[in-house]
Amino acid sequence: MTKTLMTTAALIGLSTGMAAADYSLTILHTNDFHARFEPISKYDGPCSAEDNTAGECFGGSARLVTAIADARARSNNSILVDGGDQFQGTLFYTYYKGAVAAEMMNKLGYDGMTVGNHEFDDGPEVLRGFMDTVEFPVLMSNADVSAEPLLADVLRKSIVIERGGEKLGLIGLTPEDTDDLASPGKNITFSDPIAAVQTEVAKLSADGVNKIIVLSHSGYDVDQAVAAAVPEVDVIVGGHSNTYLSNTSDRASGPYPTMVGNTAIVQAYAYGKFLGELNVTFDDAGVVTAATGEPLTLDGGVAQDAPTVERIATLAEPLEEIRNKIVAETAAPVEGDRSVCRVQECEMGNLVADAMLDRVKGQGVQIAIANSGGLRSSIDAGEVTMGEVLTVLPFQNTLSTFEIKGAGILSALENGVSQVEEVAGRFPQVAGMKFTWDSSAEPGSRIVEVMVETDGSFEPLDPEKIYAVVSNNYVRGGGDGYDVFETDSMNVYDFGPDLADVTAEYLAANLPYTPYVADRITKK
Repeated sequence: MTKTLMTTAALIGLSTGMAAADYSLTILHTNDFHARFEPISKYDGPCSAEDNTAGECFGGSARLVTAIADARARSNNSILVDGGDQFQGTLFYTYYKGAVAAEMMNKLGYDGMTVGNHEFDDGPEVLRGFMDTVEFPVLMSNADVSAEPLLADVLRKSIVIERGGEKLGLIGLTPEDTDDLASPGKNITFSDPIAAVQTEVAKLSADGVNKIIVLSHSGYDVDQAVAAAVPEVDVIVGGHSNTYLSNTSDRASGPYPTMVGNTAIVQAYAYGKFLGELNVTFDDAGVVTAATGEPLTLDGGVAQDAPTVERIATLAEPLEEIRNKIVAETAAPVEGDRSVCRVQECEMGNLVADAMLDRVKGQGVQIAIANSGGLRSSIDAGEVTMGEVLTVLPFQNTLSTFEIKGAGILSALENGVSQVEEVAGRFPQVAGMKFTWDSSAEPGSRIVEVMVETDGSFEPLDPEKIYAVVSNNYVRGGGDGYDVFETDSMNVYDFGPDLADVTAEYLAANLPYTPYVADRITKK
């Protein structure tokens, strides 16, 4: 009897308890850690030593050491896996690239990880260096890397590990649009996640593996689609969408685990604020008969491992002068949460877009367009350090100026609102213009009106007029689906100042900075 045909039996098992031959496994998991080796604030940014001592901080590698050790002690069989995006997000990555992530993950004893899109931010070279250092498999099934010499024959699609005398199949997934989101190079092609998982499940099943776990950096919606299409998958450990699943919090996007048939889907938000702990029971045929758990909040009540605190402090020494420099002051917190900035006008989007436009307005530039995926954190009220600015804007993007017809700007905005339902990072934050979009319309025909600011007033966007625009070099080069900027731009200059420096200087020139929204983006 196949696993698909055993759905009824599995559901009965969920209510009747364990059989004698059942196998139990605790799956500990993280995702979207983004180099948050130190404790973070409630805004996911830096947290001061004073606040940490007061118990007001979350996460950090030292708390993970304690929480993982405690969870392992509660279980007879456990594995520790990651849903991708260990790279990028703080000065630790800017300075060390993947080296600190590799060191900490080895220390914590991970059993496997999937490739996230940010693992490609600095090309295959940095990913390969990370893979050469870690002591566990790094996986990605839905891509062809055979033409990339740094990854060919090294990056596996799936692997079998053993725990408690049983074989566990691990499969990796990364976003299908990684070539838009990062810099994997021209030698890697990405493919449909469902087909990739089906292929690997068939291989694993042929080898007698009937307990299959997908490590998916593809987002909560894609994970549910994979589970529905490939019921042989038992557990999906997710990432990419920074989804918080919980059975106790009213802020959760769904239950933990989210069940699709007999497939248990889990995800633990991001930045090390939680450690996922899923307890799964399999029957003798490898069918999930029970799946329970809850993400563990790594708050001030979780003790920090002292040797890890000391090691992180040593690693932080070269970074201190940079990040502790006070560059500005804010009158109120600046909202930069992805759940806001990726679906509507937000305070951080206005700050960054204003800073970009202000820097180049003397060159005749009229319009600024920033991708919300480049905004990685909020800023709390009061003094602002350079470290906080770099946490918001960690990618070392430069200002890029160019000219393009109004028709190209319209196409860019259509791209920007085309994946709002997926909370995609391409959502545009703007300055020097405003637009209205219709969420009920089909992607590609959602923009209702675009108005461009000219001499203090607004006039309709002219499809044939050439406008001067500023963005960042990633977006100008076609990142986040902004292909029109790569193909249709004229008089391009991609090598302006660093966006983080521009933003810090703008903040410093507007003390104290007061965050705001101004009806630049209206949803019909």
